[in-house]
This record gives sequence, C-alpha cells and structure tokens, in this order.
Amino acid sequence: MSRYLIELYQNNLESTGDVMSAILPLMKLLSLTVIGLVLAHPRRQIIPRATFKLLSKLVFALFLPCLIFTELGESITLENFIQWWFIPVNVLVSTLIGSFLGYLVVITCRPPPELNRFTIIMTAFGNTGNLPLAIVGSVCHTEKNPFGSHCHSRGVAYVSFAQWVAVILVYTFVYHMMEPPLEYYEVVEEGVEIEESEDDKGNDLSRPLLVEAEWPGMEEKETEHSKTPFIARVFKSISTSISDVDPSGEGGGNSPRSIRCLAEPRVVRRIRIVAEQTPIRHILQPPTIASLLAIIIGTVPQLKAFVFGYDAPLSFLTDSLEILAGAMVPSVMLILGGMLAEGPNDSKLGLRTTIGVSVARLLVLPLVGIGIVALADKLNFLVDGDAMYRFVLLLQYTTPSAILLGAIASLRGYAVSEASALLFWQHVFALFSLSLYIVIYFKLITYI
Repeated sequence: MSRYLIELYQNNLESTGDVMSAILPLMKLLSLTVIGLVLAHPRRQIIPRATFKLLSKLVFALFLPCLIFTELGESITLENFIQWWFIPVNVLVSTLIGSFLGYLVVITCRPPPELNRFTIIMTAFGNTGNLPLAIVGSVCHTEKNPFGSHCHSRGVAYVSFAQWVAVILVYTFVYHMMEPPLEYYEVVEEGVEIEESEDDKGNDLSRPLLVEAEWPGMEEKETEHSKTPFIARVFKSISTSISDVDPSGEGGGNSPRSIRCLAEPRVVRRIRIVAEQTPIRHILQPPTIASLLAIIIGTVPQLKAFVFGYDAPLSFLTDSLEILAGAMVPSVMLILGGMLAEGPNDSKLGLRTTIGVSVARLLVLPLVGIGIVALADKLNFLVDGDAMYRFVLLLQYTTPSAILLGAIASLRGYAVSEASALLFWQHVFALFSLSLYIVIYFKLITYI
C-alpha cells in the first residue's frame, strides 16, 4: 500500500512538473506583455505611442530578419528543404479549414451581412510569424522542455520556413477577402476623399498601434483601388464593346462578329485586371528577403561554410546578427502589450459573433489540427522523431488571428474598428487557450 502511494505521489509530481514546464513559457511572455501594457497605458504613457511604432519598425526591418537569417540559414540544408515540405502545406491546410469554420460561424452567429467575409478571414488566418517565434523562444528557454538540444534553432527555422507562404496568402487571398463589399460601399465625393487621405497621412501618430504592430508601412502600400470594391465592380461590370455587338454579324471583314472572335475572353480579361491590381510585388519585405537569403545560402554547402560556423570567415557577422536577433522576442511582446493598452474599439460585429470566432479559432481549430498532424504522421509526411517539427505544425492551428489583419483592414478601409476589437479579445482569450493546448501538445508529441 505504501509503495503504491509513493508511486502515485511521484507520478503526480511528474505530471505537475509537465504542466508547469508547459505553462511557464507563457507566463514569461505574459510578464513581458504586462510590462508593455503598463508602459503604454494611456493614463500614464511612460513610453509614448511613437516609441512603440518605432520599436515595431525595428522588429520588422532588423530584429526579425536577423533572427530568421541566423537560425534558418544555419539549420537548413538541401535535404531539409525537401523534408520540410509539409510546413508550408500545413499553413494552406490550416487556412482552408479555418475558412470553413469561419463560414460555419457566419451561418450560426449571423453577423451583419457586410461583415461576412471579415468573419471568415478572421477565423481562417492565424499568426504564423511573431507569436509562434516568441512561444518557441520562451519554450526553449525553459530548462525542462521536451525538445532536446538545438531546440531554439530548429524551432525558429521551422517557423521561418512558413513565412513566405503566409506573406503570399496575405497579399492575395487575405487582401481580396478584405475588400469592402459592393452592396454596402458608400460613395464618397472625390474632393472629400482626397482631403481625408491627406489628413491621415499627415497625422500618422493618430493611427492605432494595431495598424503598424506587425507590418509597419502597410498603409504606404495604398493604391487608388485599395479602399474600393474593385473586384466586385470588375466582375459585375458589362463590357459595352461586347454587349453592344450587333448579333446579325453584317458588316464584312470588320464586322463585330469578327472582332468578337479576336477579342480577349471576358472572364480572362477580368481575371487579368484583378491580377494586375493584386499587390504581390510587395511580398519582398525584410523578413521575406531574409528567409530567401537563408534558404539560398543554407542549401549551398560552399556558401554555408563561408557564412555559418565557428571557423567561417564571416562568423563575426553572423555573431553580430545573433546579438540583434536576441531583442526580437521581448520587443514583440512589449509591442503586443502596447497594442492591448489601447483597449478594444467599438464594434458592429456583435457579442455572439465575437465569441463564435474566438471559439472556432482558439478551441475548435486546434482540435482539428491535432487530427491533421496525426494523419500526416500516419502517412509518413513528417520528419521522423522530431518533436519540435510537430509542435510547430500544431502551433499553426493554435495561435489567435494575425495582428497583420488589422493593418490589412486599415489599408482596405474595411471593418477597422471590428478588427481591433476582435484581435483584442482573441489575444486575451488566447492566454487561456494557449496554456491549455501547449500542455496537451507536450503530452501528445511523444505519441504523434
């Protein structure tokens, strides 16, 4: 009996230790976030908003690229590049499943009709960059983590490898899904619109930190069609050159019928017009460039030996970049605290839809993700025996909606206050959901 009680006590201690090793990393990140919240609180404002915006630009242009380049470049090889193929595919799968869950939220919770697409995209697209990097860094900083040696370098490399897919999705799928609906678009006189835009540009500090928290300079990418329902207008418009054609076809060689045969098909023309207005050219930002450079250098042994390693001629440069990369995680969490300090804005989304999106994104999608990763493991799609690889895949289903969606909403002039409010509440709820699922993941990764 006494032996049984001793074994039970030891098992309870081990279980408690496992739970604490999973929760401690989040407590560290929470502490950094609270510090940022206190520093940016509107009443005291120990550090002004302008400083946080400058810090976000440093993260985007310097700290994050340095972290991606040093860790991904050192970890990746040509063999790894082939083995890691499921990481970007998993981003696409999680976005697709999230879109389906968002559609179910629309059917169930019935948000205002003009916010249907907004509800879907906020459920579909999670944070695949800064927050997973911060979680991986904090987990690997804990002594009793289940990932062994090289935990941090492998974790950062896996997260960084998914960056380029996420960026392409942002500037294609997300950008067009966040287009203002044609049925609810308010036509503004041209003079008034120009006057407002000039005022906004001159008053950069008045914009909420949310707009520049993850992708500074997004507002500068605005075009003449950014805040208009461009796609809806293109596909609903009727080409006069085709509709006015005389069906009799009389008129010889220059008849409308012969012109119709030579003309570009209507659907093809519209797709081409939309493609020309898709800002895909903006994907080459500092983090994306760092990922591409790391992949190129890491997969070429001669270049890798010249840049990475203790005896490499450029080791002094990579060491300097590693020092800068160390500032990335604390800076990101301070910025998140500054964003939360601004509080939620007024929202037309409604309490029921806000709860529906949060539950679908933070509770339901991770359960589906566990099934997807387990199935992929059964099909031998994953790297054998690599717990961190599986942990990063699971994280892609677990994080709240990307803060970047707030910047896209501002760029498109669509549901800006709703994005701010929903992101605020999701990040508050994510404290509990992430704690729960990281404990579950730590238990599961030994079996998956």
